[in-house]
Amino acid sequence: MVTFLEADAPRVRCPEHGVVVAHVPWAAHDAGHTHTFDQQVAWLAVRTSKTAATELMRIAWRTVGAIIARVWLAAEAAVEGDGLDGLRRIGIDEISYRRNYKYLTVVVDHDTANLVWAGAGRDRAGLAGFFDQLGSERCAQITHVSADGAGYIDEEVAQRCPGAVRCVDPFHVVKWANDALSRVRIDAWNDARALARTEPKPLSGWARRTQPLPGRERAKALKDSRFALWKNPENLTIKQKAKLEWIVTADPRLYRAYLLKEALRLIFQMPPDQASEALDRWLSWARRCRIPAFVDLARTIAVYKTRILASVEHQLSNGLVESVNTKIRLLTRIAFGFHSANALIAMAMLNLGRHRPVLPGRV
Repeated sequence: MVTFLEADAPRVRCPEHGVVVAHVPWAAHDAGHTHTFDQQVAWLAVRTSKTAATELMRIAWRTVGAIIARVWLAAEAAVEGDGLDGLRRIGIDEISYRRNYKYLTVVVDHDTANLVWAGAGRDRAGLAGFFDQLGSERCAQITHVSADGAGYIDEEVAQRCPGAVRCVDPFHVVKWANDALSRVRIDAWNDARALARTEPKPLSGWARRTQPLPGRERAKALKDSRFALWKNPENLTIKQKAKLEWIVTADPRLYRAYLLKEALRLIFQMPPDQASEALDRWLSWARRCRIPAFVDLARTIAVYKTRILASVEHQLSNGLVESVNTKIRLLTRIAFGFHSANALIAMAMLNLGRHRPVLPGRV
C-alpha cells in the first residue's frame, strides 16, 4: 500500500527576505524532505554504507551530505550552549580525509571522550576558529592540552591558553625514535647493497649454498629486520628474536640505535621522579652516540623535554584522539570519501559528538 500526504505550502511576501515559502512544521526551511525523512537518512548515514543509504532512501549521496549538515545544525540549535562549556582537558590532532592534502583539525574532550570541535585544514588559522568560539574566559579554564608536537598547535595553545599544561603525546615521541631507527636501518641496508655490487655474480646450486656472498646475504637479512626492530621485546616471535640476536653481532651500530629507541620508550612507563632523571641520561647518551639520526632526535627531544615529562606526570596522551581519528577514517571509508569537509564534519559530530541521531519514532 502506498500512501501520499499532500498539504499546501503557500508563498508569502516577507519585508526582509522577499517572496518565500511559508514555514511548515514538518520540514526545515528550503529543504525538500521532512524532518522525519532527514532523521532517517542521518541515522542510516552514520551506521551503514553509502550504497545502502542512497538505495534505501532513493536519494543521491550529495543529498545525504546536505541532510547530515541540516540535521546537525538543527540538533545544535535545539540545545542550550555550543557544547564547549566545562572543557578542562583537551586533545588536538589532525587527520587526512582525502588525497591532495585535505585535512581536518579535531579537538576531543579527555573527560567525556566526545569530539567537541572539528575544522577544515591543519594550520594555525584553522585552529584559531576553535579558540575564537571558545572565548577568552573558557580558554582560561583549560588546564591540560595534549598534542603531537606540531608547531602551529603549540604556538596557538601557548597564546590562547598560557596557563594550560602542554603535553606531547608519548606515541608520537616513540614514533620519532622509530623513524630515526628506520633511517639507521636503511643506511645499513644501502651500505650492504653497495658492498654487494662489488661482489662477483651469484653462483648457483651447491656452490652458492657453500660460498655465500657477504654483501647480498647481509642486505637480505637487514631488509627483513624491520619488524624485529620495531616491535616491543615482549611481543617478538622466535624468528624475530633470532634476527635481533644476529643484529647484535652483525651490525652493532644498528643494535645501539635499537637500544636507544627502547630506552626512550621505557621512560613513559616510569614514575615521574624517575622519568626526569632517565630522560636526562637518555639525552646524554643520544648526543654522544655518533648516530646522526639520533643526535638530531636528541635535539628535538630537548626542545620538548618539559612537555614530555608533563605527559608522564599527568598520564595524558593523544590515544583517545587517535581513537576518534580512526573512527572518522572509518566513516570516510563507509561513505567512500567526502567531497565536502562540512559534510564529513557534520557526520563526525553526529556520530562522535554530543548529538547522536536516533530513528524517528524511537526513544
